[in-house]
Amino acid sequence: MGQARRGFHSQERLWGMSADHFPFARRAQIRGQATGALGLAMIWALLQGSGPGAVGAEPAEGYQGPCALSVSKDGKTLFVANADARNVAWVDLASGSVVRRVEVPGEPTGLALTPDGAKLVVACAAPKSTVLVLDAQSGERRAAVPVGHTAMGPVATPDGKRVYVCNRFDNDVSAIDLDAARQLARVPAVREPVAAAVTPDGRTVLVANHLPNTRTDDEFRGDVSPVVTLIDTRTHETASIELPHGANGLRGVCVLADGRHALVTHLLSNFQKTPFRVDMGWINVNVLSILDIPQRRVVRTVGMDEQDSGAGNPWDVACSADGTMVCVSLSGIHQVAVIDQSVLLSDAARSMSPMIVAWPIYPSLGASLWRRIALPGQGPRGLAAAGKRFYVAEFFSDSVAVVDPRALEPAAPQAIALGKKPQLTLERRGELLFHDATICYQQWQSCASCHPDARVDGLNWDLMNDGVGNAKNTKSMVWAHQTPPAMAEGVRMSAEEAVRSGIRHILFSNRPEEEAVAIDAYLKSLRPVPSPRLVEGRLSPAAQRGQRLFESPRIGCARCHPAPLYTDLKAHNVGSRGPMERTDRFDTPTLVEVWRTAPYLHDGRYLTVKELLLEGRHGLRGDQHLSEKELDDLVEFVLSL
Repeated sequence: MGQARRGFHSQERLWGMSADHFPFARRAQIRGQATGALGLAMIWALLQGSGPGAVGAEPAEGYQGPCALSVSKDGKTLFVANADARNVAWVDLASGSVVRRVEVPGEPTGLALTPDGAKLVVACAAPKSTVLVLDAQSGERRAAVPVGHTAMGPVATPDGKRVYVCNRFDNDVSAIDLDAARQLARVPAVREPVAAAVTPDGRTVLVANHLPNTRTDDEFRGDVSPVVTLIDTRTHETASIELPHGANGLRGVCVLADGRHALVTHLLSNFQKTPFRVDMGWINVNVLSILDIPQRRVVRTVGMDEQDSGAGNPWDVACSADGTMVCVSLSGIHQVAVIDQSVLLSDAARSMSPMIVAWPIYPSLGASLWRRIALPGQGPRGLAAAGKRFYVAEFFSDSVAVVDPRALEPAAPQAIALGKKPQLTLERRGELLFHDATICYQQWQSCASCHPDARVDGLNWDLMNDGVGNAKNTKSMVWAHQTPPAMAEGVRMSAEEAVRSGIRHILFSNRPEEEAVAIDAYLKSLRPVPSPRLVEGRLSPAAQRGQRLFESPRIGCARCHPAPLYTDLKAHNVGSRGPMERTDRFDTPTLVEVWRTAPYLHDGRYLTVKELLLEGRHGLRGDQHLSEKELDDLVEFVLSL
């Protein structure tokens, strides 16, 4: 929710871009560390890939935000991508101390070590991202390769010749020749590719697409689910494995040593039923899907929840170095879950398979076969394995947990500090709470379960605040505090009211008022991500033509969607009322970041903005007509906001 005013050519636009243009960006203007003209210049330099390189290992100031990990070939050094600090840390595992920090040109969102251990590949996210190749010993820069919008999830092929990296908001994957330090191809994915893994033979790269890419209205009869894209590394042709109906929020993927099976973490949502309860997983369950790569199918989907205790918000997944154990970071409950790989692949795991729409969701769930291990820090995300241990990036604690699941005498995991103990601002605490499933009854979900990165899950939900039988599409939280009322029917007069209602009626919890205040502060701090349609941060010629149409009296889009908020804050009848709706008037949403909030209209009946205008004739009056070129230009402008 809550953003500052958005303008294409203003310093404010640049500031929003620099401070918070990535999905993991909490930022708050780089936490006040760069202000004024000099600070803006420094940030712009970082965005363009300039600025300092390797730096020393003096105690770090400010938030670090560890999100991704990798371990050196000899198991002695841990590499840590610190998203907030925009650096990569070298940690000596023998002493548990940071021995080097290397600043990088963008938010580091993923790491990959080449098989020979010589090169560390860093995905540095920005509207124009960089894949940085560092010397794994010295930290010196060896190469920098420009890639797409918000690079993440790099993976190196077993021969060390190529790296594949997800371009999240370009919906594709860059194939990079490491020796030549150049991009070979851009391979299409589906929607928001966020993680990748490669088979041991190097022939297939698996890409986890974060969200489903379908309509969600009642008339749509297909499955609503994301896919895992399979890339043939020889031809760059693609195939896909569709996950179960209701899957969403993919975060992590790994390939087992057998080369046949892959694991992917995600949620499974009971979105077609009214969420009148949260216990026993009635709204969301937290799962791991096992994929058969050669047969291109889901073997089974295995829950990680217990009957009265959810495993809120699974993030990354990793296999132990010897291939016998699987570990999943449970980011919402500050734990990891571990299981023997042989058990996970056996028929015994069938008892943990959820049945969405049935009651109970887990029909035969007894004692869980997973073992949960509480962590010393908060917000576990990226994982790495070495020897008998798993290393866990603790995002909100600026630390890395060290977990030995095979210890004969179970002991609490130890933590490696990456900087000074973080002192949480109100907004940072709000971000933690937004992602925290422990504030939910039985820990089944967090606010981020339905609003990943405070945006959308691509689903419709039939909330009881406006009757039943009239499901509505999930709305983004960007600018929600500035564009009241909340909800499609405006049943909450403000975002503040909606936050408190969500805690009570979606998390089914009673929490202190100060927690809601902190969540408000976090949501107000969000900044829009610059659209992938922009060219050097500006409107393309087609989008400029579309803007003139948008603002013209003839088309009149700006009557209901005036700048700078791109909403008039009013409800209108746009002909989208369904048979169970209580009204024919629905709140006018902001169009800022509309490029990432499909499907469209309150019930998700149109998958694209072009369909909305062409088939739905949204905003067009009577026999009003747009030429093909005008339609394309108008779509280009709207998707550039």
